[in-house]
Amino acid sequence: MDKKNTIIGFIGTGVMGSGMIHNLQKAGYNVHIFTRTKEKAKALIEQGATWENSIEELANRADVLITMVGYPKDVEDIYFGEKGILKNVKKGTYIIDMTTSKPSLATQIYDAAIEKGVHALDAPVSGGDIGAQNGTLAIMVGGNEEAFQAVRPILEVMGNNVILQGEAGAGQHTKLTNQITIASNMIGVSEAIMYAKKAGLDPVRVLDSITTGAAGSWSLSNLAPRMIAGDEEPGFYVKHFIKDMKIALESAKEMGLKTPGLALSLELYQELAQKGNEDRGTQALIKLFE
Repeated sequence: MDKKNTIIGFIGTGVMGSGMIHNLQKAGYNVHIFTRTKEKAKALIEQGATWENSIEELANRADVLITMVGYPKDVEDIYFGEKGILKNVKKGTYIIDMTTSKPSLATQIYDAAIEKGVHALDAPVSGGDIGAQNGTLAIMVGGNEEAFQAVRPILEVMGNNVILQGEAGAGQHTKLTNQITIASNMIGVSEAIMYAKKAGLDPVRVLDSITTGAAGSWSLSNLAPRMIAGDEEPGFYVKHFIKDMKIALESAKEMGLKTPGLALSLELYQELAQKGNEDRGTQALIKLFE
């Protein structure tokens, strides 16, 4: 797609969305944005993003429309509402939902998009705020091969690991697989740091040893140092991780799959949220072990 003549619409300017939009702007794309609170988008507007007053206006204008919001209900409202995307989008537009949401909802959007002559992809991401800021996200895509190839250059501005996993919903299933992996891992990381402290070790030095070995993981390298430093700022919110785990647990049950590690992690994170930590980063889990 020609950068100069392609308008990218973006809905969702939170911790993740703002970094992704910034990278699109740096790459030379013309980005138009909408979020419920304009004040939250002030920095992006100052950097050159064009503000639209409604989803309806944005859908009418964009050639590629990306959504990165919080919950499946938000996705449903944005796409299927009376003033939503599918009622107002132009024929031939590419719509990409990058929210972690339900695979079944991704399929519904895809089917509705076909009826409108619109190309739809589900493309959730992994990599947290750091990946969003650095353009190094893993992007897991579901949908049509032709549509994927058309927008691939745009996705590759935001991520360095962009893979089409299959038909509509496959991106969401892949992201849920990712979250299941992280769920048990976060328990292990929290327990490991506390074990090192109780044993009288310097946990930072311990990380220097174990992050490069068989225990190595993204969470251990990126979130364990935040745990040790007492940094609870959200790269990814506790409340959103709980949402993801609930969707994954529901999907696993539908497939007749047992996921006891996922169930335990969800229980612990729900306890953490009940103690007033739902807007903390997922690394705040260590508070339950301290």
